[in-house]
Order: sequence, then C-alpha cells, then structure tokens
Amino acid sequence: MAATTQFTDRPDPARADAAIAKVSTWDVGTPERQRQAVDAVRTAWEGRDTRNAGIDAAVPGIERLALHTYELYRSGFRAEGDTREPGCVVIVDVEFDGPDPDRQRAWIDAVFEALGSEARPPEGAIAAYFHTGTDGTRVLNYAEWESAAHHIAALAAPGDGIGSPSPLWERVQTYPGMTGGGVHRYTPALSMRAG
Repeated sequence: MAATTQFTDRPDPARADAAIAKVSTWDVGTPERQRQAVDAVRTAWEGRDTRNAGIDAAVPGIERLALHTYELYRSGFRAEGDTREPGCVVIVDVEFDGPDPDRQRAWIDAVFEALGSEARPPEGAIAAYFHTGTDGTRVLNYAEWESAAHHIAALAAPGDGIGSPSPLWERVQTYPGMTGGGVHRYTPALSMRAG
C-alpha cells in the first residue's frame, strides 16, 4: 500500500506520534524562490521519490545549511481551548560547547523558571515547544506567535530577549557552555505528515 501525505501550513509539535523532529535550514535567496521551494517540496513529497533532485531542478542553487534531529522535551503557553492560528513561527536555536543532555534540559528548565516569573506570557505568544538535539549539543524552541509584529514588540520590551530584566533571565542568557545560536522568524508555509 502506498503511503499518503497530508499537507497543512504548520506542524503540530505536540502530536503524540511526533517523537522526532527533523529541522533543515536552507537559504534560497529571495521570497519568490522561497515560495518556489515550498511548492517544489510539496510536489516532491507527493511523489515520494527523488525528492531533493526534484526540488533542486525546480529551484537551482539551494544551499542546504544544516540538518539536525530533535526530540520534544517541554512545551508551554497554549491554554486549553486556545484556537489562535500563528501568523509567525519563531525558531530559537541554542548551541552548546559539547554533548550534555542534562545541560540541554537544565537550560530549558531555566527558561521555564524565568517564564514562570513573568506576570503573563508576552502579548501575542501562542505556544512554545522546546526540543533537545539528539546529539546533545543543541536546543531548538519552535514558538508560535500571532504575528511577526508581536514578536518584534516582545523583543523591544525592556530586557535582553522576551523576558523582563531579572536574574532568572540573565541566567538563561549567560548559561555555562552556550556557544551560539540565533533567532529567526518565519511565515508558516507547509507541513506534512503521513495520512
């Protein structure tokens, strides 16, 4: 029996059958090429064979920057019955100086402690899903926001990041062993799952 694929505009990181998340970062150069790449990915996954060759033929010159594997560790914000749809997805990627699964989880726990010290979640924040890299060196937060403007406003508030200035947030920002990472905003475009 052939496998079928269901397409949506965003994944559901909290799905019970979503034990592993594969995250691939590409640079396609322009918004037009981004739309072409999304369409090519959809077409390639509908056929399920020679995926990368079909995508590369549709959008030549894609630079595949990285591919990492993650497992969901903790999630927060989304309240029971919250049906808001994200207009923006924010990916926070944190790198550490070597493999240490306990450190990954401790850093995420420190983020949740700092978030818990806030009076309420930032305006426009819908949900946050924190994943640990299976290699022990990375953490990825897949965060859903109502809009890019909400995320930009949260970053512009006092403090370094989305939290207020406090020792708890300072601990998150200067955690021992952190070597890099980044924050990137995206507009949801395509998500696939077995149908």
